[in-house]
Amino acid sequence: MNLLSLFDLEISDLDEILQNAIALKATPLDWNRPPKYAGSVMGLLFEKSSLRTRVSFEAAIAHFGGSAIFLGQEAGWGKRETIADFGRVLSQYLDVLVFRGKDHTQLVELAGHCSCPVINGLTDIYHPCQALADILTIRENTTDLDRPIRVAYVGDCNNVSRSLAICCAMMGIELRIGCPEGYQFSPDFAAGLSSKIPNATLPEITSDPKAAVENADAVYTDVWTSMGQEKEEKQRRNDFASFQVNAELMSLASPNASFLHCLPAKRGVEVTDEVLDGPQSAVVQQAGNRMHAQKAVLDFLLTKATVA
Repeated sequence: MNLLSLFDLEISDLDEILQNAIALKATPLDWNRPPKYAGSVMGLLFEKSSLRTRVSFEAAIAHFGGSAIFLGQEAGWGKRETIADFGRVLSQYLDVLVFRGKDHTQLVELAGHCSCPVINGLTDIYHPCQALADILTIRENTTDLDRPIRVAYVGDCNNVSRSLAICCAMMGIELRIGCPEGYQFSPDFAAGLSSKIPNATLPEITSDPKAAVENADAVYTDVWTSMGQEKEEKQRRNDFASFQVNAELMSLASPNASFLHCLPAKRGVEVTDEVLDGPQSAVVQQAGNRMHAQKAVLDFLLTKATVA
Protein backbone atom coordinates (compact mmCIF):
# COMPACT_ATOMS: atom_id res chain seq x y z
CA MET A 1 0.00 0.00 0.00
CA ASN A 2 1.18 3.54 -0.79
CA LEU A 3 0.26 7.05 0.34
CA LEU A 4 0.42 9.11 -2.85
CA SER A 5 -2.63 11.15 -1.89
CA LEU A 6 -5.21 10.98 0.86
CA PHE A 7 -7.56 9.39 -1.67
CA ASP A 8 -5.50 6.23 -1.05
CA LEU A 9 -6.98 5.98 2.45
CA GLU A 10 -10.37 4.90 3.69
CA ILE A 11 -11.96 7.16 6.29
CA SER A 12 -11.28 4.46 8.87
CA ASP A 13 -7.59 4.43 7.83
CA LEU A 14 -7.35 8.18 8.23
CA ASP A 15 -8.94 8.05 11.66
CA GLU A 16 -6.58 5.23 12.69
CA ILE A 17 -3.54 7.22 11.58
CA LEU A 18 -4.65 10.37 13.41
CA GLN A 19 -5.48 8.47 16.61
CA ASN A 20 -2.09 6.75 16.48
CA ALA A 21 -0.37 10.08 15.91
CA ILE A 22 -1.97 11.39 19.10
CA ALA A 23 -0.82 8.31 21.01
CA LEU A 24 2.71 8.44 19.58
CA LYS A 25 2.99 12.11 20.46
CA ALA A 26 1.97 11.34 24.03
CA THR A 27 4.63 8.62 24.35
CA PRO A 28 7.68 9.94 26.26
CA LEU A 29 10.74 10.32 24.05
CA ASP A 30 13.33 8.60 26.18
CA TRP A 31 16.13 6.16 25.44
CA ASN A 32 13.94 3.21 26.42
CA ARG A 33 11.37 3.55 23.64
CA PRO A 34 10.96 0.22 21.82
CA PRO A 35 12.68 0.02 18.40
CA LYS A 36 9.56 -1.25 16.65
CA TYR A 37 11.15 -1.14 13.19
CA ALA A 38 14.79 -1.75 14.09
CA GLY A 39 16.82 -2.40 10.97
CA SER A 40 14.22 -0.84 8.65
CA VAL A 41 15.65 1.49 6.02
CA MET A 42 13.79 4.48 4.61
CA GLY A 43 14.89 6.20 1.41
CA LEU A 44 14.31 9.93 0.88
CA LEU A 45 14.32 10.67 -2.86
CA PHE A 46 14.16 14.47 -2.96
CA GLU A 47 14.02 16.56 -6.10
CA LYS A 48 13.06 19.69 -4.14
CA SER A 49 14.77 21.32 -1.18
CA SER A 50 13.36 20.64 2.26
CA LEU A 51 13.69 21.35 5.96
CA ARG A 52 10.58 20.01 7.73
CA THR A 53 9.86 17.05 5.45
CA ARG A 54 13.40 15.69 5.49
CA VAL A 55 14.18 16.17 9.17
CA SER A 56 10.76 15.05 10.43
CA PHE A 57 10.90 11.83 8.40
CA GLU A 58 14.49 11.10 9.45
CA ALA A 59 13.59 11.69 13.09
CA ALA A 60 10.44 9.58 12.76
CA ILE A 61 12.21 6.47 11.47
CA ALA A 62 15.01 6.96 14.02
CA HIS A 63 12.44 6.92 16.85
CA PHE A 64 11.34 3.51 15.56
CA GLY A 65 14.92 2.23 15.54
CA GLY A 66 15.34 2.44 11.77
CA SER A 67 17.56 4.55 9.56
CA ALA A 68 17.23 6.88 6.57
CA ILE A 69 19.24 7.37 3.38
CA PHE A 70 18.95 10.78 1.72
CA LEU A 71 19.00 10.74 -2.07
CA GLY A 72 19.40 14.23 -3.52
CA GLN A 73 20.50 15.43 -6.92
CA GLU A 74 23.53 13.15 -6.87
CA ALA A 75 21.22 10.14 -7.25
CA GLY A 76 20.50 11.27 -10.80
CA TRP A 77 16.70 11.30 -10.58
CA GLY A 78 15.30 12.08 -14.03
CA LYS A 79 18.73 12.11 -15.64
CA ARG A 80 20.70 8.87 -15.51
CA GLU A 81 18.08 6.14 -15.81
CA THR A 82 14.40 5.47 -16.26
CA ILE A 83 11.81 5.81 -13.53
CA ALA A 84 11.14 2.08 -13.84
CA ASP A 85 14.80 1.27 -13.17
CA PHE A 86 14.83 3.65 -10.20
CA GLY A 87 11.82 1.97 -8.62
CA ARG A 88 12.89 -1.61 -9.19
CA VAL A 89 16.41 -1.02 -7.90
CA LEU A 90 15.50 1.10 -4.85
CA SER A 91 12.99 -1.54 -3.79
CA GLN A 92 15.87 -4.01 -3.38
CA TYR A 93 17.41 -1.83 -0.66
CA LEU A 94 14.53 -0.10 1.10
CA ASP A 95 11.57 -0.90 3.33
CA VAL A 96 9.83 2.39 2.51
CA LEU A 97 10.48 5.28 0.11
CA VAL A 98 9.54 8.95 0.50
CA PHE A 99 9.47 11.00 -2.70
CA ARG A 100 9.50 14.80 -2.76
CA GLY A 101 9.37 16.12 -6.30
CA LYS A 102 7.79 18.28 -8.95
CA ASP A 103 5.55 16.08 -11.05
CA HIS A 104 2.87 13.95 -9.42
CA THR A 105 2.59 11.74 -12.49
CA GLN A 106 6.24 10.75 -12.04
CA LEU A 107 5.50 9.75 -8.45
CA VAL A 108 2.62 7.57 -9.61
CA GLU A 109 4.86 5.95 -12.21
CA LEU A 110 7.65 5.40 -9.66
CA ALA A 111 5.27 3.80 -7.17
CA GLY A 112 4.08 1.44 -9.89
CA HIS A 113 7.59 -0.03 -10.11
CA CYS A 114 8.31 -0.19 -6.35
CA SER A 115 7.66 -3.27 -4.25
CA CYS A 116 7.99 -1.27 -1.01
CA PRO A 117 5.50 1.35 0.27
CA VAL A 118 5.90 4.80 -1.30
CA ILE A 119 4.95 8.04 0.48
CA ASN A 120 4.31 11.39 -1.15
CA GLY A 121 6.49 13.96 0.64
CA LEU A 122 5.20 16.68 -1.73
CA THR A 123 4.36 16.96 -5.40
CA ASP A 124 2.80 19.70 -7.50
CA ILE A 125 -0.68 18.24 -6.90
CA TYR A 126 -0.75 16.87 -3.34
CA HIS A 127 0.96 17.17 0.05
CA PRO A 128 -0.83 14.52 2.16
CA CYS A 129 1.56 14.38 5.11
CA GLN A 130 1.22 18.12 5.61
CA ALA A 131 -2.57 17.81 5.73
CA LEU A 132 -2.37 15.08 8.37
CA ALA A 133 -0.23 17.34 10.56
CA ASP A 134 -2.64 20.21 9.90
CA ILE A 135 -5.69 18.28 11.07
CA LEU A 136 -3.81 16.99 14.11
CA THR A 137 -2.92 20.59 15.03
CA ILE A 138 -6.44 21.87 14.40
CA ARG A 139 -7.91 19.19 16.64
CA GLU A 140 -5.45 19.98 19.41
CA ASN A 141 -6.34 23.68 19.34
CA THR A 142 -10.11 23.52 18.93
CA THR A 143 -11.84 23.76 22.30
CA ASP A 144 -15.39 22.85 21.19
CA LEU A 145 -15.39 19.44 19.52
CA ASP A 146 -19.13 18.90 19.98
CA ARG A 147 -19.84 20.70 16.70
CA PRO A 148 -18.20 20.60 13.27
CA ILE A 149 -14.80 22.30 13.20
CA ARG A 150 -14.64 25.35 10.92
CA VAL A 151 -11.40 25.93 9.00
CA ALA A 152 -10.60 28.86 6.73
CA TYR A 153 -7.87 28.61 4.11
CA VAL A 154 -6.88 31.92 2.54
CA GLY A 155 -4.67 31.85 -0.53
CA ASP A 156 -3.78 29.78 -3.56
CA CYS A 157 -5.61 26.50 -4.21
CA ASN A 158 -2.34 24.59 -4.42
CA ASN A 159 -1.09 21.15 -3.36
CA VAL A 160 -1.43 22.01 0.34
CA SER A 161 -5.03 23.18 0.07
CA ARG A 162 -6.02 20.20 -2.12
CA SER A 163 -4.79 17.74 0.50
CA LEU A 164 -6.38 19.81 3.27
CA ALA A 165 -9.68 19.75 1.36
CA ILE A 166 -9.56 15.96 1.02
CA CYS A 167 -8.78 15.52 4.71
CA CYS A 168 -11.54 17.89 5.80
CA ALA A 169 -14.06 16.20 3.49
CA MET A 170 -13.21 12.81 4.96
CA MET A 171 -13.34 14.04 8.57
CA GLY A 172 -16.53 16.12 8.27
CA ILE A 173 -14.71 19.40 8.86
CA GLU A 174 -16.20 22.57 7.38
CA LEU A 175 -13.64 24.17 5.07
CA ARG A 176 -14.06 27.62 3.56
CA ILE A 177 -11.49 28.74 1.03
CA GLY A 178 -10.88 32.39 0.21
CA CYS A 179 -9.09 32.58 -3.13
CA PRO A 180 -9.11 34.95 -6.13
CA GLU A 181 -10.97 33.78 -9.19
CA GLY A 182 -8.62 32.05 -11.58
CA TYR A 183 -6.70 30.38 -8.75
CA GLN A 184 -9.50 28.25 -7.32
CA PHE A 185 -9.91 24.47 -7.51
CA SER A 186 -10.53 23.00 -10.94
CA PRO A 187 -13.99 21.51 -11.55
CA ASP A 188 -12.32 18.09 -11.93
CA PHE A 189 -10.92 18.23 -8.41
CA ALA A 190 -14.23 19.29 -6.89
CA ALA A 191 -15.98 16.50 -8.78
CA GLY A 192 -13.35 14.04 -7.53
CA LEU A 193 -14.12 14.92 -3.93
CA SER A 194 -17.79 14.16 -4.48
CA SER A 195 -17.23 10.90 -6.34
CA LYS A 196 -14.42 9.47 -4.20
CA ILE A 197 -15.75 10.47 -0.78
CA PRO A 198 -19.45 9.60 -0.35
CA ASN A 199 -21.39 12.14 1.70
CA ALA A 200 -18.34 14.41 1.72
CA THR A 201 -18.44 17.80 3.38
CA LEU A 202 -17.34 19.80 0.35
CA PRO A 203 -15.35 23.03 0.75
CA GLU A 204 -17.07 26.36 0.26
CA ILE A 205 -15.15 28.53 -2.20
CA THR A 206 -15.33 32.32 -2.10
CA SER A 207 -13.38 35.20 -3.56
CA ASP A 208 -14.01 37.18 -0.36
CA PRO A 209 -11.32 36.44 2.27
CA LYS A 210 -13.42 38.05 5.03
CA ALA A 211 -16.34 35.72 4.34
CA ALA A 212 -13.97 32.74 4.43
CA VAL A 213 -12.48 33.67 7.81
CA GLU A 214 -15.63 34.69 9.66
CA ASN A 215 -16.04 32.63 12.88
CA ALA A 216 -13.38 30.11 11.81
CA ASP A 217 -11.69 27.91 14.42
CA ALA A 218 -8.45 27.95 12.41
CA VAL A 219 -7.10 30.29 9.75
CA TYR A 220 -4.56 28.82 7.35
CA THR A 221 -2.46 30.34 4.60
CA ASP A 222 0.49 29.39 2.42
CA VAL A 223 2.85 31.20 0.09
CA TRP A 224 1.19 32.72 -2.95
CA THR A 225 4.02 31.58 -5.22
CA SER A 226 5.18 27.99 -4.82
CA MET A 227 8.47 26.47 -5.95
CA GLY A 228 8.52 26.38 -9.74
CA GLN A 229 6.17 29.37 -10.11
CA GLU A 230 8.80 32.07 -9.64
CA LYS A 231 8.07 33.67 -13.04
CA GLU A 232 4.49 34.29 -11.89
CA GLU A 233 5.43 35.98 -8.61
CA LYS A 234 4.81 39.59 -9.65
CA GLN A 235 1.37 38.78 -11.07
CA ARG A 236 0.46 36.61 -8.11
CA ARG A 237 1.42 39.28 -5.57
CA ASN A 238 -0.90 41.66 -7.38
CA ASP A 239 -3.77 39.16 -7.63
CA PHE A 240 -3.52 38.05 -3.99
CA ALA A 241 -2.85 41.49 -2.46
CA SER A 242 -6.18 41.60 -0.61
CA PHE A 243 -5.75 38.06 0.73
CA GLN A 244 -3.01 38.78 3.26
CA VAL A 245 -3.66 37.31 6.71
CA ASN A 246 -3.16 40.21 9.08
CA ALA A 247 -4.54 41.23 12.46
CA GLU A 248 -7.64 42.77 10.88
CA LEU A 249 -8.51 39.58 9.02
CA MET A 250 -7.74 37.36 12.03
CA SER A 251 -10.09 39.45 14.16
CA LEU A 252 -13.01 38.10 12.11
CA ALA A 253 -12.29 34.51 13.16
CA SER A 254 -13.35 32.89 16.41
CA PRO A 255 -11.66 34.55 19.44
CA ASN A 256 -9.83 31.28 20.14
CA ALA A 257 -8.89 30.65 16.52
CA SER A 258 -5.42 29.36 15.75
CA PHE A 259 -3.26 30.50 12.85
CA LEU A 260 -1.60 27.91 10.62
CA HIS A 261 1.07 28.06 7.92
CA CYS A 262 2.94 25.08 6.48
CA LEU A 263 6.16 27.16 6.26
CA PRO A 264 8.44 28.57 5.04
CA ALA A 265 6.52 31.84 5.07
CA LYS A 266 7.18 35.04 3.18
CA ARG A 267 6.77 37.47 6.01
CA GLY A 268 4.92 40.62 5.11
CA VAL A 269 3.46 39.02 2.00
CA GLU A 270 0.80 36.34 2.66
CA VAL A 271 1.03 36.90 6.44
CA THR A 272 2.22 39.67 8.72
CA ASP A 273 4.73 39.21 11.52
CA GLU A 274 2.14 40.16 14.14
CA VAL A 275 0.05 37.13 13.14
CA LEU A 276 2.87 34.68 12.42
CA ASP A 277 4.57 35.44 15.74
CA GLY A 278 1.40 36.29 17.66
CA PRO A 279 -0.35 34.44 20.48
CA GLN A 280 -2.77 32.67 18.11
CA SER A 281 0.00 31.26 15.95
CA ALA A 282 0.36 27.46 16.04
CA VAL A 283 2.92 27.20 13.24
CA VAL A 284 5.71 25.73 15.41
CA GLN A 285 3.33 23.18 16.93
CA GLN A 286 2.09 22.42 13.39
CA ALA A 287 5.65 21.88 12.15
CA GLY A 288 6.36 19.57 15.09
CA ASN A 289 3.25 17.57 14.30
CA ARG A 290 4.72 16.68 10.92
CA MET A 291 6.93 14.18 12.73
CA HIS A 292 4.14 12.68 14.82
CA ALA A 293 1.76 12.36 11.86
CA GLN A 294 4.47 10.80 9.72
CA LYS A 295 5.41 8.34 12.47
CA ALA A 296 1.79 7.20 12.36
CA VAL A 297 1.92 6.94 8.55
CA LEU A 298 5.11 4.88 8.70
CA ASP A 299 3.61 2.64 11.37
CA PHE A 300 0.46 2.16 9.29
CA LEU A 301 2.26 1.34 6.03
CA LEU A 302 5.09 -0.76 7.47
CA THR A 303 2.62 -2.81 9.51
CA LYS A 304 0.56 -3.50 6.40
CA ALA A 305 3.69 -4.36 4.42
CA THR A 306 4.78 -6.82 7.12
CA VAL A 307 1.36 -8.47 7.26
CA ALA A 308 1.23 -8.73 3.48
